[in-house]
Amino acid sequence: MRIFTCLLKNANPKIEYYSRFSPSPLSIKQFLDFGRDNACEKTSYMFLRKELPVRLANTMREVNLLPDKLLSQPSVRLVQKWYMQSFVELLNYENRKPEDSEALNDFLELLIEIRNRHNDVVPTMAQGVIEYKEKFGFDPFISSNVQYFLDRFYTNRISFRMLINQHTLLFGDDTNPAHPKHFGSIDPACSVADVVSDAYDTAKMLCEKFYLDAPELKIEEFNTKAPNKPIQAVYVPSHLFHMLFELFKNSMRATVELHENSEQGLPPIKAKVTLGKEDLSIKISDRGGGVPLRKIDRLFNYTYSTAPTPSLEPGSVPLAGFGYGLPISRLYARYFQGDLKLYSMEGVGTDAVIYLKALSSESFERLPVFNKSAWRHYTTTPEADDWSNPSTEPRDASKSNFKANR
Repeated sequence: MRIFTCLLKNANPKIEYYSRFSPSPLSIKQFLDFGRDNACEKTSYMFLRKELPVRLANTMREVNLLPDKLLSQPSVRLVQKWYMQSFVELLNYENRKPEDSEALNDFLELLIEIRNRHNDVVPTMAQGVIEYKEKFGFDPFISSNVQYFLDRFYTNRISFRMLINQHTLLFGDDTNPAHPKHFGSIDPACSVADVVSDAYDTAKMLCEKFYLDAPELKIEEFNTKAPNKPIQAVYVPSHLFHMLFELFKNSMRATVELHENSEQGLPPIKAKVTLGKEDLSIKISDRGGGVPLRKIDRLFNYTYSTAPTPSLEPGSVPLAGFGYGLPISRLYARYFQGDLKLYSMEGVGTDAVIYLKALSSESFERLPVFNKSAWRHYTTTPEADDWSNPSTEPRDASKSNFKANR
């Protein structure tokens, strides 16, 4: 802890300096064009040695606006330590010239170390929130701030890993021989239906492990740009897989638990992929009984889950239970200006729709910025609700003090 305090003290001026800069969002097209046509390690190095500290500093300043009791939790302090160490290590390259081949190689190795260090940021920060909630509970104001913070914190992490992965895949030795046509982590001709099928197959294996059964999948494609041709997109397949895998897990669990004793068997899950002028949309439809309207928003709250909390045994992959799947999947969709929406009919089932930009030139990173607007969100007390709230029990009109005029 002394080392962390020392690092914090020495790095604080630099954190404040770099947090004055706004992150520079890139589009998928820019990522692709650089990787395909202009891949220069020196250029990437010059950009990342400033951009990565900027993105780290923005989120590190925002972390400090959280309640002190939350910041004091061991898991949260551990995450802060990881971020501080990565930030300080990146500062070592502020003045190292790109003409130095050793600097380029050292920087590449550092990025891999940082990526590995940050692998467990999501569950570790989640554990910190749980530690705080168990000790102190959540009032609505703090709950709203934590939700706001985690959306921005995890989006920042997605962007941070995107930049690191592009550099290490383009200029390092960790290229994927299974995807020789990828430029970094981007597939210029990503078959959406193939990713849907891969995500379904992986979720199906997990579902069959837990329930010994799984619903079948039916896929339809509607390509308005090129009718009767498969839909392809310039996208990051791993991001799309993450979203679809989460949706399939939820649909399979709901379907099996509702229909496991049905004589008709399990109704299939339907996937519909459409490509229009502006949007590429993927709809996953199930007959799993649906969710009441009042619970829809809760599904995107961190730590909320309708499944029992699973164990954290090494190597185990739970089908559901941590409550982070949907909110983080929505962040992946929103990261490149898309979205993830749920439409449910209680008693029937749920439609989950992933919206992506059809054009890679419009798919810009959506990045959090630490500024006065963000600061005010944490410091402004919420105003009283200016709409009526129904009481938990119906009001007895016969005991009302107000009598109708006769």
